[in-house]
Amino acid sequence: MSENKPLVEVKNLKQYFPVTTGFLKTTPLKAVDDVSFTIQKGETLGLVGESGCGKTTVGRSLLHLYKPTSGEVWFDGKQVSKDSMSEFRRRAQMVFQDPYSSLNPRMTVGDIVAEPIDIHKLCKNRQERHERVQELLRIVGISGEQSTRYAHEFSGGQRQRIGIARALASNPEFIVCDEPVSALDVSIQAQVINMLEDLQEQMGLSYLFIAHDLSVVKHISNRIAVMYLGKMVELAESNELHHHPLHPYTVSLLSAVPMPDPQRARESHRIVLQGDVPSPMNLPSGCSFRTRCRFATEKCAQECPKMREVGPGHFVACHNV
Repeated sequence: MSENKPLVEVKNLKQYFPVTTGFLKTTPLKAVDDVSFTIQKGETLGLVGESGCGKTTVGRSLLHLYKPTSGEVWFDGKQVSKDSMSEFRRRAQMVFQDPYSSLNPRMTVGDIVAEPIDIHKLCKNRQERHERVQELLRIVGISGEQSTRYAHEFSGGQRQRIGIARALASNPEFIVCDEPVSALDVSIQAQVINMLEDLQEQMGLSYLFIAHDLSVVKHISNRIAVMYLGKMVELAESNELHHHPLHPYTVSLLSAVPMPDPQRARESHRIVLQGDVPSPMNLPSGCSFRTRCRFATEKCAQECPKMREVGPGHFVACHNV
């Protein structure tokens, strides 16, 4: 990893949601619990884990769509605060998971893409605004002539392209991609992933790429972080994580990835986790993964493991590594 100053730095991020569990009684749901990481300029950090582990909440809290319970977010060397929020909103954008619900059905595609331009006053007049919208649509593979249409007139893949065009409208440097291809067909997924890579190369973008599909994440990411029940359990370079996973949870996730080679698929060993995922409102003591771990010891029940570097750029939170 580069020694240069990171573009995004997240320090001890926590996001707790109060949940009513009885009369006048609330219990904190620990969606994100003490997560820290950095993203360099031009880098893609992949974020993976089971549904409900807190991946999307990390992205939303990072962008302050949810106000973090505690922790710090630094962007380009400055801490994100109320005073710097407007500038941060322009330079950091998000591509949402669902291309059907993330676009306003009452607005034309041209107005949807132009909304960030209008909010941040990036164009001097309507003609410049119109030309910018046409350019953005062309960049993502949508004809400029379609800017007067509404979102329901487009397919799922086209709608996600429109969402990407909207994210690019404010000339951002950092984009949170919240499972941007999970709702699309496999052939369309490849087109969108390749487009994101091309845009990154052309514009010098940095991504936090949230996804379930480990094959997709490996393809697009420079580094990969693995989350379990609100905590980060492993972080390493993409190839390093796939070839030398250390945390038992990461090993289990990788064993579930389908292999196109029948011979390798027969030789591979699928590791099936036993038991259910604990409730984030009633986490087990010590390591939250210990109730499903084959290697859990008494120490795992007593002490929560801290992220530590066990190799160059390879961090893991496990007592047994």
